Amino acid sequence: MTTAQRHSAHRSRLPQALALTAALGVSLSLAACSAPASSESSGAGSTAGSTVAATAPAAGPSTTALVPANTPAPTSAPPAPERTPAPAPTQTSPESTPAAAVPLCTAASLTGSLAGDGGAGAGQLYQSLVVTNTSNADCILDGYPGVSLVMSGTTDPLGEPAVRDAQAPSNGPITLKPGRASAATLHYSQASNYQDCQRVEAQAFLVYPPSATDSLEVPVSLTACSNPGINLLTIGAFQP
Repeated sequence: MTTAQRHSAHRSRLPQALALTAALGVSLSLAACSAPASSESSGAGSTAGSTVAATAPAAGPSTTALVPANTPAPTSAPPAPERTPAPAPTQTSPESTPAAAVPLCTAASLTGSLAGDGGAGAGQLYQSLVVTNTSNADCILDGYPGVSLVMSGTTDPLGEPAVRDAQAPSNGPITLKPGRASAATLHYSQASNYQDCQRVEAQAFLVYPPSATDSLEVPVSLTACSNPGINLLTIGAFQP
């Protein structure tokens, strides 16, 4: 074979060699790429398998209740208010029942009189004004009576009414039982002691018991001064 023929044959085999080399390179590349893929596929499969095995539900019905994520946590109920037991009803015995209040004495339940010799001296007269409970029930005297000189059967005072004597105050309420009496000191100054006195003969003392609105008469014969500003009478509080 000539040199020209050898060069011609060599040139004809060169493309085949290059093509074989390229094919071999492609095969190696494909093999290199497919090996990790298989490994990853195998690993993924293994992981998937383990995941499936781990998350597979256990046999039997689940006892876990599904609670929505936004459900508020339950709060404890407030304690029930304590009940205070009602006090047991008390029974009042007849002995412990309070007695009805004793009323004040009125003129309708009393009679009046004068006691004592008068103790006259230097135109002064002192007597005891006595009232007696003529009713069938207790009553109370407490304080000063109202006293004026009047004509019998009238209620119009002749002159000034009696002034209260601060030296003979009340010592407290007096329970006046039926038939019992109480007295107050009454002082009378003679009308002749006053030159400007317009004299008039009085026939009675008009007596109002303390806090009462009715009156009683106590007969008497004394001279009164009918003009105002002259005080002939002074009265003390009732005493036991």
